[in-house]
Amino acid sequence: MKPHAKETEIFRLYLKGRGLKVTGQRLALAEVFLSSDGHQSAEALHAKALKRHPGIGFATVYRILKHLVSCGLAREVELGDGRTRYEPGHNHGHHDHLICTSCGRCVEFLNPRIEMLQDKVAAAHRFKIVSHRMILYGLCPKCRTSTPRTPAG
Repeated sequence: MKPHAKETEIFRLYLKGRGLKVTGQRLALAEVFLSSDGHQSAEALHAKALKRHPGIGFATVYRILKHLVSCGLAREVELGDGRTRYEPGHNHGHHDHLICTSCGRCVEFLNPRIEMLQDKVAAAHRFKIVSHRMILYGLCPKCRTSTPRTPAG
């Protein structure tokens, strides 16, 4: 069984359901995305796809990413640098992010106490949370030790 057979079938049915052709290029690009780690920009995914399919255009990559988002296989993530990145959406549960403002490192985390506090805040204001994103910005351990400190003054 292929590593992402279930996701590939979801994508195939999505394309057919919209009257779009199920092409080898579309399926291959979906596989490149699904096999990638972390948060991929369209540019990074395009570079990876070019290695397998030299003629693939950036616009094609971008369209496929939009389709992957629409069918729930990918999520768009804004990490504070103005660039949209994409992460797996299928069977990839809710999580939050820590972003290093120096090197861009991204750490995913889930903290049940934070989730509970968010629910309490929402309830206190009679809100029903339907979704949320939390991104905390700071310096990772490596950048913290290599960043010169400015004297107080």
